[in-house]
Amino acid sequence: MIIIPARLSSSRLPNKVLADINGLPMIIRCANIAKEVDDVLIATDSQEVIDICKKYGFEAVMTDKNHQSGSDRIKEAADIIGLKKSDIIINMQGDEPFLEPEILESVKNELKNLNEEFNMVSCYKQISELEAEDPNLVKVVIDNNSNALYFSRSKIPYNRDNLPHTYKGHIGIYGFDKKSLDTFVSLKGNLEHIEKLEQLRVIENGYKIKMIKVKTKSFGIDTKEDLEKARKISTNNI
Repeated sequence: MIIIPARLSSSRLPNKVLADINGLPMIIRCANIAKEVDDVLIATDSQEVIDICKKYGFEAVMTDKNHQSGSDRIKEAADIIGLKKSDIIINMQGDEPFLEPEILESVKNELKNLNEEFNMVSCYKQISELEAEDPNLVKVVIDNNSNALYFSRSKIPYNRDNLPHTYKGHIGIYGFDKKSLDTFVSLKGNLEHIEKLEQLRVIENGYKIKMIKVKTKSFGIDTKEDLEKARKISTNNI
């Protein structure tokens, strides 16, 4: 199942999940992508979001307004609908209206290949050195087994000698089995509060996140400028 967290308030772009993009709310554009891959559930803190999802034929559940992360929210949603410990759950962000369904499928397939005590998958794309300067675009460094070593809003790794280097931009999609999601939300850490990146609690507690490389033209909608860019792209793709 793909669960999309849809918190209505947002410090940088309030109500962004309901922002209109060429006649469709952003959350509905995301759900339309997700339904090509699996069943879809929207986890929200807003009756308005529930009503809009219902209008477009998508199931949504009300969750606590005080969750600190999207994964905490989807854990509550998974509990509400009674998912089993072995069920695969993909956390798709509600602000990625151009994400390719193939990426969700890749995360789902990679999860099926894992059989560890803790199973978590995410993905990254190749980005330029200039793009790596943007703190809104999270960077990741990985080990030789494609497990994440660290995520940061800073430009990592630090290129001391200015050698040719390709940076890895993290794409905020997370796949778990339900048992691993339950473990994830029980973990505590300090790094995630400094960087404001929930996935750091996993690494800080000694667990692994398997990373897969993907190609994508998608981008997260974090600012008014991002939203205007999305509207232009959507209009041009009619």
